[in-house]
Amino acid sequence: MQETTEKLSLKREVGLMEAVSLIGGTMIGAGIFMTPQTVLSTIGSPGASLVIWAACGLLVIMASFCYAELGTVIKESGGEYIYILRTSGPVVAFMLIFSSVLFVRPAGVAGLALGVAQYVVAPFYPDCPPPVLMVKCVAAVSILILAIVNCINVRLSMSVQVFFMVAKVLALAVIIIGGVVMLIKGHTASFEDSFENTNVGINPIGIALYQGLWSYDGWNNLNYVTEELKRPEVNLPRAVVIAISLVTGLYLLVNVSYLTVMTPKELMSSSAVAVTWGNKVLGEWGWIMSLAAALSAFGSLNGTFFSGGRVCFVAAREGHMPDILAMAHVRRLTPSPALIFTTIVSLIVLIPGDFQSIVNFFSFTAWFFYAITLSGLIYLKIKKPDLPRPYKVPLILPILVLLAAIFLVLAPIIDDPQIEYLYVSLFILSGAIVYVPFIHYKLCPGLLTKLTVFLQLFLEVAPAEKNL
Repeated sequence: MQETTEKLSLKREVGLMEAVSLIGGTMIGAGIFMTPQTVLSTIGSPGASLVIWAACGLLVIMASFCYAELGTVIKESGGEYIYILRTSGPVVAFMLIFSSVLFVRPAGVAGLALGVAQYVVAPFYPDCPPPVLMVKCVAAVSILILAIVNCINVRLSMSVQVFFMVAKVLALAVIIIGGVVMLIKGHTASFEDSFENTNVGINPIGIALYQGLWSYDGWNNLNYVTEELKRPEVNLPRAVVIAISLVTGLYLLVNVSYLTVMTPKELMSSSAVAVTWGNKVLGEWGWIMSLAAALSAFGSLNGTFFSGGRVCFVAAREGHMPDILAMAHVRRLTPSPALIFTTIVSLIVLIPGDFQSIVNFFSFTAWFFYAITLSGLIYLKIKKPDLPRPYKVPLILPILVLLAAIFLVLAPIIDDPQIEYLYVSLFILSGAIVYVPFIHYKLCPGLLTKLTVFLQLFLEVAPAEKNL
């Protein structure tokens, strides 16, 4: 038993197909079915909205190329956390993991689960909003189902990811084909004077980019599971190029389809744009788009869950979370304690329900930490040029993405300062205060040791080594 415990590690079971599905399947969530109307209403014109969607795709693919180099230089799972830890030090890395594990990721999981629940329940309440309690119960069941799937087997969770990736691409293909048919029939009114009434300014451009980038969220998911990726030096850059190019192309074509079928005014007034599109094009079969949106959000939830558990696992392995979270099941080789912890926190965040506005204020923290991560890459390229790099990007690329990240962090604060940004900043900085007594000086070690031993026996888990 001792020998098994020493050599326990997560298996490399994520191939190229699964990697593409993990990135693309997480990116294509509820966003493309919900945010096009917000992007359009913020930026003011159909032409400018398509430019925003293309700009988001370009920014994400540039950022992901930078992450591909980081993933082949630092071949550890954990994404931004591990890159910041290796380049900026433990305090900044702990600030990231503190805010991410306790709120940002669980809120993301809970938000996606509510998206799934809304679409699942909607057909049963065609004339009125569904009961809030029922929506939350369905959301909780979705989280629990995916927790069980991810704890049972990596291959099973990847199979779920591939299945839902195919389903959502087919759903988007239906929207695109419908749009092409309408274009052929001459529905081009939305594209005449398409840049008229464009809102040019820091605030509208910044907010429109935030909304668009929310639909692209998940582009960095593969970097969280580098140790479970087969041939990461080859498959990481390949999966990034294939998945993000595919998603960007699909998003642009889907937006063209929306604008072909609906007038800009109809699009902006819709609360669920894909359902409105379905009712106009598919008639009585419009419910299919509601189902497609539910499947899409469910697949995205699975990808978020899969990678979120790994971040928690890596942070615990580095001593920034309780030791139990750095353990894997002795037979199934899944990081089940980290996944169970993520599930519990996500269910707690789900209870109050009205957290979407808080999540919006936390979205700028993501780009704050992306900026720190990209600064780390620039540091490595200048100070440690001799490190082995199977994949390289020119220095100008991380500099450009860093400038974009700084713009995204500062634009909403400078243009429209709100007290909530101060609260969020204080919450992130409080991670540094927690770090000193509990991580640096390791207060209360005796109590945690007893709890760890009990949970280790109860959950049948053991410490897992790095899989480099």
